[in-house]
Amino acid sequence: MPSATHWLAFALVALGMVMTPGPNMLYLISRTLCQGRMAGLLSLTGVATGFIIYMLCAAFGITALVMAVPYAYDTLRLAGAAYLLYLAWQAIRPNGRSPFELRELPPDSPRRLFAMGLFTNLLNPKAAVLYLSLLPQFVEPSGGTMLTQLLALGLTQIVISVSVNGSIVLSAAGIARVLAQRPRWQLVQRWMMGTVLGALAVRMAVEQRR
Repeated sequence: MPSATHWLAFALVALGMVMTPGPNMLYLISRTLCQGRMAGLLSLTGVATGFIIYMLCAAFGITALVMAVPYAYDTLRLAGAAYLLYLAWQAIRPNGRSPFELRELPPDSPRRLFAMGLFTNLLNPKAAVLYLSLLPQFVEPSGGTMLTQLLALGLTQIVISVSVNGSIVLSAAGIARVLAQRPRWQLVQRWMMGTVLGALAVRMAVEQRR
C-alpha cells in the first residue's frame, strides 16, 4: 500500500481534478438540471463503471509497461504534469463557462442514462490521463507490488469522484441558483482550483525519477 503521505497527495490530486469542470461534470449537472436528481444519479453509476474499467485496464497495463520499457515512468510523469497545467489554465482562463449553466438535453430512459454516463467517461481524456499518467507517480518501491498500489489508488480516486459528483448531483439546482446570484464565487473557486493544480504540476515535473 502507498504511504500515508503519498496516498494523501494523490487524494488531493484526485479531488482537484474532479472539481475541475470536464465532460463528466458537465454531463451530470446538465442531466440533473434537465431531468432531475434520479437521472443524474443513474448517469453517475455509468460514470463510476467507466472508472472501474479504466482502473483495471490501467493497473495491469501500466505495471507491464513500466517494467518493460525504460524511462516509461518519466514519460508518464511529464505527460501528467503537462495535463495538470492544462487543467489549471482551463480553470483560470478568461471567459470560462460555469458547468452550472443550464444546457438543454432531451429526457432519456434509465438504460440510456447509464450508457451515456459510461461512454462519457470512457471517452473522457481527463480520465484516461489520470489513470495512465498520474497514478504511477504515487507508487512507492517500498509500498508493495505496483499492481496492488495502483488498485488502491484507483479505488481512492473512484470513491472521491463518486462522492463529489454525487454531492453535486444532489445539490446542482441550489448551487446553480447561488452561483448565478454571486458570480465572484465562481471566480474565486476557479483561481483556487487553478493554483492547486498548477502547484501539483510543478511538483510532479521536478520530481526525480524513482
